[in-house]
Amino acid sequence: MMTVREVSEKTGVSVRALHHYDKIGLLKPAAVSESGYRLYDLASLERLQLILLFRELQFPLKDIRGILDSPAFDRNRALDQQIELLRLRREHLDNLIVLAQGIRAFGVNHLTFEPFDMTKIDQYVAEARDSWGDTPAYKEYEEKRRDRSRAEELQLGEGLMDILAGFQTLKDGPADAPAARAQVEKLRRYITEHFYTCTPEILRSLGVMYAGGGSFTENIDARGGAGTAEFAARAIEAYEF
Repeated sequence: MMTVREVSEKTGVSVRALHHYDKIGLLKPAAVSESGYRLYDLASLERLQLILLFRELQFPLKDIRGILDSPAFDRNRALDQQIELLRLRREHLDNLIVLAQGIRAFGVNHLTFEPFDMTKIDQYVAEARDSWGDTPAYKEYEEKRRDRSRAEELQLGEGLMDILAGFQTLKDGPADAPAARAQVEKLRRYITEHFYTCTPEILRSLGVMYAGGGSFTENIDARGGAGTAEFAARAIEAYEF
């Protein structure tokens, strides 16, 4: 566990910002010490990394919370976007280095403004941002959660985790057993009722995400026991609409 000051020193995010993230429910500490100090674990740092990515994509904090808390959130997709954004920025810096070296070697006659052009990066940021905000599922989720309180959102999230943990008692049987199919159907109906229409494509994407490692897998297995997330993914894959 790390204190808020240690997280600040490690990440460069100010203590004040971390306190604000806690206050608005964007990044809650994993625990609070007996002395009242906020404590953060590796899952907290993973979420903070994703928050910083979406800040780079120029999302408001309230929208970032909605994206990260959505059951449709695709961690691997977000990381792929982060990698591409960093690659573009590295390319931009490399061009500036070459420009500076040229000016030093040949003087101002070598001067060009092309390496300062941020158009490619700005375009990628805009496209990546739109890819999260303009999907029908996200719009439907935003509409359904508009009038819900933070407590109601947390309660719905707990309900979703309860359903996923329910796969634990089924994981010693076949993934296409009637009980497993019924649990997948329960999951699909819950998501459709409270978050967004859970189409076959979305359901299968969620299955891949549940077993793909990271906080989703860890949280499901913490609630239902080791292997629960992986079995839920197999049950979803075997499910027939």
